[in-house]
Amino acid sequence: MPELPDIVVYLEALDARVRGKVLDRVRILNPFLLRSTTPPLASVEGKTVTGLRRIGKRIVIGLDGELFLVLHLMVAGRLRWLAPRDKVPGRIALALLEFSDGRLLFTEAGTKRRASLHLVQGEAALAQFDAGGLEVLDTDLATFGHRLKAENHTLKRALTDPHIFSGIGNAYSDEILHRAKLSPVALTSQLAAQDITSLYLATRATLEEWTHKLRADAAGAFPEKVTAFREDMAVHGRFGLPCPVCGAPVQRIVYAENETNYCARCQTGGKVLADRALSRLLKSSWPRNIDELE
Repeated sequence: MPELPDIVVYLEALDARVRGKVLDRVRILNPFLLRSTTPPLASVEGKTVTGLRRIGKRIVIGLDGELFLVLHLMVAGRLRWLAPRDKVPGRIALALLEFSDGRLLFTEAGTKRRASLHLVQGEAALAQFDAGGLEVLDTDLATFGHRLKAENHTLKRALTDPHIFSGIGNAYSDEILHRAKLSPVALTSQLAAQDITSLYLATRATLEEWTHKLRADAAGAFPEKVTAFREDMAVHGRFGLPCPVCGAPVQRIVYAENETNYCARCQTGGKVLADRALSRLLKSSWPRNIDELE
C-alpha cells in the first residue's frame, strides 16, 4: 500500500499538473470504485482544482465549491498521468480524470477491488476520513511519546494504526523499527524513555529520507514505480537476505496478508520470533536464536 512518502510524491506530481486546471470530465471505468452518491459525480465537471492534500494514506483533490475527490489506493491502487491520446489499459483501469492537457488514470491490479473514490462537499464531510493519527513530521518528542503509550500495543501495530499515527503502513514500519533497533513485538507500555526517543528519531528520519529518495527518483516526472518492495530497503520484503548492518539473514512473521520483516540480531537480541503458522508446524524444531540458522 502506498504510504506517506509515496503519497507525498504523488501529491507533488499532481500539484504541478492539475492545480488551477479545469477538470473537464470524470469517467468511472469500474462501478465498484465510486463509494458515494451525494453530491453527484457530474458536479465536479467544469470545476477548477484549488488544492491537493493528504489525509492519512488518502489523496484529496479540492475543487471549486468545497468539493473534494478522495482517493484511497489501498494495496494495489496506483495513479498514472497520461497524455490526451495515450491508450487507457483495459483490465486495471478504474477511473479517468480528464484535463485539457492530460488525464489522471486510477488503476488497481488484481481482482479484489479495494481501492475507492468518494466525492464529498465541505470540510465537515471531508473530516470523516481523518482517523486522527498523529502526523509525526509535525510533532515533538513529548507528544509522540504520549500518543505512543496511550494504549498498550506492539510497536508494529502502534506504528501502523491510523488512529495513532498517520500515513505509516507495513513497509515503512519495518524500516523504522530496524533503524530504531527495536523489536516489532515489543509492547509500548514497556518502552524506556531512550527507546521512545530512538523510535521518534527513526520514524522521522525514515519518512523524510524515503520522501527525498522517491522525489529524486521521479526527477519531476510522474511517479511510475510505486511499490512497497524496494531493493535498497533494509529489511522490508528482504526475507532471507543479509541485514545491511550486521549481515544476519532477515526474518519475517507472516499473518493474514501482511508480514513483518526484522533483523533478529539488530532488533530482538538474536531471538527468532514465532511465526503463527510455521512455528506451530515445526514445534520443537523451530529455531529460537538466529545463530541456529547460520
